[in-house]
Amino acid sequence: MCGIAGWVNWSEDLSQQQSILRDMTGAIEHRGPDADGFWFSLRAAFGHRRLIVIDPEGGLQPMLNEQGEQTLALTYNGEIYNFMELKKELEERGHTFRTHSDTEVLLHSYMEWEEECVDHLNGIFAFAIWDEKRKKLFMGRDHLGVKPLFYAQRGNSIIFGSELKVLLAHPAIEPEVDKEGLAEVFSLGPMRTPGVGVFKDVKEVRAGHSITFTSSQTRVRQYWKVQSKEHTDDVQTTAEKIRSLLEDTVKRQLISDLPLVSMLSGGLDSSGLTALAGKDFKEAGKILHTYSIDFANSAEHFQTDLLHLGLDGPWVKRVSEHVRTQHHSTVLGANDLLDNFLKPLYARDLPGLGEMETSLYLLFREMKKDATVALSGESADEVFSGYPWFHQDEFLNGSTFPWRQSRGNFGNILSGEASASIRPDEYADHRYQEALAEVPELAGESELGAKQRQMSYQFITRFLPFMLDRKDRMSMAVGFEVRVPFCDYRLVEYLWNVPWEMKSVDNIEKGILRRALKGYLPDDVRNRRKSAYPTAQDPVYFGAIKKWFMDIVEDSNAPLRPLIDTNKIRTVAEGKTGMSEGQATKLMEYLIHVNTWLKDYHIKLV
Repeated sequence: MCGIAGWVNWSEDLSQQQSILRDMTGAIEHRGPDADGFWFSLRAAFGHRRLIVIDPEGGLQPMLNEQGEQTLALTYNGEIYNFMELKKELEERGHTFRTHSDTEVLLHSYMEWEEECVDHLNGIFAFAIWDEKRKKLFMGRDHLGVKPLFYAQRGNSIIFGSELKVLLAHPAIEPEVDKEGLAEVFSLGPMRTPGVGVFKDVKEVRAGHSITFTSSQTRVRQYWKVQSKEHTDDVQTTAEKIRSLLEDTVKRQLISDLPLVSMLSGGLDSSGLTALAGKDFKEAGKILHTYSIDFANSAEHFQTDLLHLGLDGPWVKRVSEHVRTQHHSTVLGANDLLDNFLKPLYARDLPGLGEMETSLYLLFREMKKDATVALSGESADEVFSGYPWFHQDEFLNGSTFPWRQSRGNFGNILSGEASASIRPDEYADHRYQEALAEVPELAGESELGAKQRQMSYQFITRFLPFMLDRKDRMSMAVGFEVRVPFCDYRLVEYLWNVPWEMKSVDNIEKGILRRALKGYLPDDVRNRRKSAYPTAQDPVYFGAIKKWFMDIVEDSNAPLRPLIDTNKIRTVAEGKTGMSEGQATKLMEYLIHVNTWLKDYHIKLV
């Protein structure tokens, strides 16, 4: 994993712009603490920060290929999981290789197939290639958007990078936020609209898309999307197909020249991946190390809710003993969370969701001490339709995104002036209808089936990107790579057409996955009901967040103040709105982030 940065201009000489490019690349040193690299030509400047995972000697970037008058330059972040097969195919087509890296395979894939190279890739990736002869910039992003890629056009320049901070380090990009950006922040929260970068005229390459820039045009291509068709496999065949795909995917994603470990929560998803990886480790004569998170006094403070049905600890122990992993548990207290509360904000350059991101950051920081790469069960709930919302009428028949309906509307606390300007409900409705219009329908499907398909699309294209953003920024903030096998596009394509009744076979969420993992996990683990990522329920933490937030509310100079209705927000802090203490704390956490973002990033509202 790495970080990329770049700048192309079709009318100015960039060959002497080392200072600006170094600032841009240096902004993401955390993504690649092992090495940096730079390349300049008259019209292009590419930077790279490297986290060494494969081929320490041969994967240096930016990587060049020079043949006669043609020069291609590549800066790339990610892993190509089928690079060995691609390398063999390219060699048969006459290509020769100098290294053992997937980076060189990607570059040669572009040489062979040009813009259609992305059609041949299986992996997680964000990259840019500059064609010196044709003066053409090509950028591609993986199928599900695991790896980030932002860009902005300023005059004749295209400025791009792995994180927003890369762009903000360029003098042509001001930290300006217009009405659309504020609507994203207050109407949708961290579940951003695909392609929207929140800052004015800053965009993100959408998942499954590539973009080609020349001096005269910009061409966007969607190279991958789910296709709706009738699912004809029976339950047993479906479970076997899922099992086969997961076995192949995990085997591919275990490739690493650096230590690789696994996250383990005791839930179905991480436990399944741990069991699959553990089998391969055992066959290689190695022991898999696993990691989990817990909170001090969690048993004392734990309260059940829709997504948290029980403590994880006993189940972590059960799976670790079954797979025979060496397990490590990180226990966090209120002070750990408070001392690092703003780290996720600076990692994502946008407001986030408080301690659920802080705790993940701290877990990755501990894991980084022992390893460089980890497997995660992230995205299984999205692609297997595992959330309760998929079978609850109030959400299936709702008129907005289910997570927005569930958590409440952040826009309700806006001041009258801000609300009139931003129109949060109108904006959210527009984005919701936009998402529905994209759903590939299936002719003849029942009304319920169509609604569940719509729900599935919302989660894969709108909610999953937030989860992947969280995973990427929190892990890369400490120079740590996290792989997500459930995001293999082949698995997502297959599951897209599996009806919800089959996904929830045996009258339990993700029942088809449970069947697929039979033999890998004990039955009691396989049949454990879903319990989401753990969250702190410590009254000491709640109290500290409330005080922090009220200090902002009472500060007449706080940049958040003009945007919120202070009377409404006081009722939230005082517990007079009907929200639970946990829900109120989540809202206050988010608004603390918003205030700090406005202040520390010197946001100009335009």
